[in-house]
Amino acid sequence: MLKNKIQINSSIIRRRIPEVIISLARLLFLIIVGYIVLYPILYMFVSAIKDRNALLDMEHIWVPVSFSFNAFSEAFELMNFGNALKQTLLVQVLSAAIEVFVCSFIAYGFARFKFKGKPIFTFLLILSLLIPIQMYTLSMSINFRNLHIFNTPFVYWLPSLFGVGIRSGMMIFVYQQFFIGLPKELEDAAYIDGAGPVKTYFSIALPSSSVVITTVAVLSFVWHWNEYHLATLSFLSEDAPLSMTMNFLEVYLQQIGIYKGWPEYSTLVSAACLMFIVIPLVLYMIFQRKFVRSIDRVGITG
Repeated sequence: MLKNKIQINSSIIRRRIPEVIISLARLLFLIIVGYIVLYPILYMFVSAIKDRNALLDMEHIWVPVSFSFNAFSEAFELMNFGNALKQTLLVQVLSAAIEVFVCSFIAYGFARFKFKGKPIFTFLLILSLLIPIQMYTLSMSINFRNLHIFNTPFVYWLPSLFGVGIRSGMMIFVYQQFFIGLPKELEDAAYIDGAGPVKTYFSIALPSSSVVITTVAVLSFVWHWNEYHLATLSFLSEDAPLSMTMNFLEVYLQQIGIYKGWPEYSTLVSAACLMFIVIPLVLYMIFQRKFVRSIDRVGITG
């Protein structure tokens, strides 16, 4: 009896050894990938909290002997962070919210209705995904100046309101693929009850698209948060958003007498970068589970 138990235990151990090895290999792989992904953030944080003596100490790179958080307050004042954040929320984030809704409305029309010239408009939609903004920025600036909205928030709001904002074509395409797979029987039932196309969209299609809205909202927020090209071209020359202040950070540092290669340069740049990414990072951490689940259901690849 004891011999049989020993044989059973040994067979169980032999079966579990490959499982343990695979689990350890998987854990090791995740640690390596996690280190590669987190390395820039860890390096920026360590560089941001170092004082001048620690920056010149080459023996202690990851664990500084002496540290200080003054770089964050200095970067806050240098970037005028409070006003830049207010401008970012008022202009870029609000523009992203408008674009998320408008692109959904446009995509529903592409997915559900047949109209004259639809293949041409579909071709233009795909073409908008391929043309970079730098190719038509000059014409945009001329049009905005003629409309007397140059250097105002409307240069962001107006394109979003008409579904031609930052990467609107990608958002419309994602929405369209979702609405095509939406059961049409739900809409037919609404039509029988007397609802029109607009009411059907607001009562059936929009409430059913919470999954794709999460995906598009997160992507739109990140795209607008990082966008600086329009603001750089003097669209918002007086009140610059955070993306523009980050783009001209080196110029701001030179104005106060700090140049590339100086110890203070890397400290202030690291602190500014951390302050810039902390809000999108926290937002993604909050919606990470739902965002990954929505990516899987929507079917975005590549």
